[in-house]
Amino acid sequence: MVNVMESRPSHPAPADFVPDAGLTTGTVARRLGVSPTTLRSWDRRYGLGPAAREDGRHRRWTPRDVALLEEMCRLTATGVPPGEAARAAQHAFGHPAEAAPRLPVPAQAPRPGAAGSGLPLGTVRQECRGLARAAVRLDAPAVEARLDLVVERLGTAAAWEEVMAPALRAVGRKWETAGERYVEVEHLLSWHVSSALRRVPPAPATTGPPVLLACVPEEQHTLPVEALAAGLGERGVPLRMFGGAVPAGALDDAVRRTGPAAVVLWSQSRDTADRRLARAVAGRAWGVKGARGGASLLLAGPGWAGATPVGVLRPRSLREALRLLGAGAAAERG
Repeated sequence: MVNVMESRPSHPAPADFVPDAGLTTGTVARRLGVSPTTLRSWDRRYGLGPAAREDGRHRRWTPRDVALLEEMCRLTATGVPPGEAARAAQHAFGHPAEAAPRLPVPAQAPRPGAAGSGLPLGTVRQECRGLARAAVRLDAPAVEARLDLVVERLGTAAAWEEVMAPALRAVGRKWETAGERYVEVEHLLSWHVSSALRRVPPAPATTGPPVLLACVPEEQHTLPVEALAAGLGERGVPLRMFGGAVPAGALDDAVRRTGPAAVVLWSQSRDTADRRLARAVAGRAWGVKGARGGASLLLAGPGWAGATPVGVLRPRSLREALRLLGAGAAAERG
């Protein structure tokens, strides 16, 4: 196991630090992506408070104080328990590792979603909490490292369903309820999730017709389809990825030209779901008379809620879509 106390981090002073005044708790909380209540709790429980206080009451944080807190955030984001992370951070910055809390605080059971990220996560894996903390801090290197690690450890399907998607949904809910705040968090996390999915190494592609992946013409949400593409690539299923907002005519041409084994149409909302287009794709056939073929159609995403046409597949999860497409590819090879 890696020793979390084996190296001493080096952190520059915050750019907006004023030597005579220090930083307020609110400013530090915004910088780190945690709540002021979390900072006060770390002060009481672990002695991670400011070295100086104005008039004996108001906290004023020095660059060294902020650097120690940054190390605390970095360690907890990797899944280190807060108590152990506090001792490691104190050790790294020359504080007594056995430093006791200033005030006794009764032990409390952790609340669901109390990840120190400010996001409504609910009950999720520890890896998701670490990813959320790093995203709220806008710590791009940490976000990238955590995403690569969960994909390597869990595989694409589990990484998407149990870590990436819950974090993205939590950011989306926070964005909806906090006005313009957290937009930058959503953009940063989405970009790195997309990048991590594209870094998934594909297995050698098998022979046979490909799976065609596309968003319906008015749909720009591509991350779920990118996750499906990465999962199919892991399994060696040949595919053609067309991404967001594919025009109906271009989609029809692509189906005609590639003769796919299956077509997946993604729709995020009812407003973008185009059932007329789905019927057209389902009825498309190609080949010589007497030996014409067609593609299986999968309608993926919450936009297709409601009755599903006969003969059309409606996967409810990434794992289910991978199972259906993998089985179809195997049947084509057979």
